[in-house]
Amino acid sequence: MSSTIFRNYDQAALDAEYDNRRKVTDSAAWLARYARWSEAARATMRFDADLAYGESAGERLDLFYPDPMPAERLPVNLFIHGGYWKALDKADHAFVARGLCAQGAITAVVNYTLMPTAPMDELVAQCRRALAWLHRNVARLGGDPGRLHVCGHSAGGHLTATTMATDWPRFAPDLPARLVRSACGISGLYDLEPIRLCYLNQELGLDAETSARQSPVNMIPAKPCPLLLCVGELEGPEYLRQSEDLATAWSAHGASVRVRVMPGDDHFSIAAALNEPGSTLSRAIGESMRG
Repeated sequence: MSSTIFRNYDQAALDAEYDNRRKVTDSAAWLARYARWSEAARATMRFDADLAYGESAGERLDLFYPDPMPAERLPVNLFIHGGYWKALDKADHAFVARGLCAQGAITAVVNYTLMPTAPMDELVAQCRRALAWLHRNVARLGGDPGRLHVCGHSAGGHLTATTMATDWPRFAPDLPARLVRSACGISGLYDLEPIRLCYLNQELGLDAETSARQSPVNMIPAKPCPLLLCVGELEGPEYLRQSEDLATAWSAHGASVRVRVMPGDDHFSIAAALNEPGSTLSRAIGESMRG
């Protein structure tokens, strides 16, 4: 009889719970759609490519603009891609700009250095640097530095939450305490301990200290702002628990957190909704941005 290693999971069950590409039998087809839709977005939308927000090669973002651009400055939504911190690229996720720009926001699709090339602490710092760069630079590009929002899918949901737990003036003295105005985690990972204990850690190399320190469930949100946590109905009990546990933990600190289960969605179809300007997810993020 196998022994449990996390909650009621033995090793095989925990590995299966977090193996999204095996759980979703058409995952490869979804990723191919992401790439195809992203190519179409780059062909049809106005955007600035590979803007450097930091010194390393991985610290680049693309900015997509609504069409037409109004005279007034627009809110900016930073999207952080998933891939378990070790795979995928902003080039695979340009399609999200279709849904987010339709909400009246300039959309920044960000890259970060993948693990294990960089440690988890550095990935968190890079996403913070991306938001700091946007605050300092978006005004000249038509954006409003006072209306920065952030969202992310899967591992990007984790990195989204870490930005909300940032003491921004301590990170850089020129930044306001309430840098992020709203956030949305999509199928996010907010408790890293099961990640440390499952097959993924063979590549990630998380230790217990890093797992605890970089788990948003153990963090305190820095400033109150709306947090929407979306998770697919078909994702499995651990993904549902991840969002519920973060909502419980952060609500205890006074944060405004709402969990929304998306009917019929799995780990890949939920993000695909951002390719549709009128999808439930796109509209929900727009409503969150408008407060």
